[in-house]
Amino acid sequence: MSNCLAVHDPDLEYVRRVAKGDAAAARVLVDAYGDRLMAVAYRMLGTRDAAEDIVQEAFIRMWKHACNWQPETAVFSTWLHRVTINLCYDRLRKASTRYEHAAGDDLPDSADTSADSLQVLEESERAVLLRAALERLPERQKTAVVLCHFEEMTNAEAADIMEVSVQALESLLARARRGLKADAVLQSGLSGDRSAATSETGVGAV
Repeated sequence: MSNCLAVHDPDLEYVRRVAKGDAAAARVLVDAYGDRLMAVAYRMLGTRDAAEDIVQEAFIRMWKHACNWQPETAVFSTWLHRVTINLCYDRLRKASTRYEHAAGDDLPDSADTSADSLQVLEESERAVLLRAALERLPERQKTAVVLCHFEEMTNAEAADIMEVSVQALESLLARARRGLKADAVLQSGLSGDRSAATSETGVGAV
């Protein structure tokens, strides 16, 4: 795990103001990170409602615990991502069954046989299959993929958030790529079109 000092953390002053109860400073941080955290939580949990709950809880914890944040241990954005991911882990572990993807939210409401609509339908169905493949990955492999491939963080940034070494992060990515490729091909039934599966998952390269 890298030792990331927050000497030049651009959020440092805002966090200090939040710790004093400054709601305006909190809003700045919510606006800065809300969409990014929502994207991470949605990739981890698969539903918008669950992701919104997680992000709301993450910012509540920011408000309550800003005074306890230690800038010498990690930059604020890293800490906030850690909180979000750990909340996602808790949600996944407490679930009695795996979540079901709301495919109906992504598909057209009525049948349309035009070429453009059929393409949208095919892409939506493939997206559902690939989200399901991501959900079947072990938690830490999924997290590595979400941070590096979907959120386009560097390996070093993702490793800081996950509190592992870069080498361990790369190992998680390698195992996740193998699992996603195999799962996507098998589940989609795309006649062994491995290249398409790789393109859709974004796991072709680190």
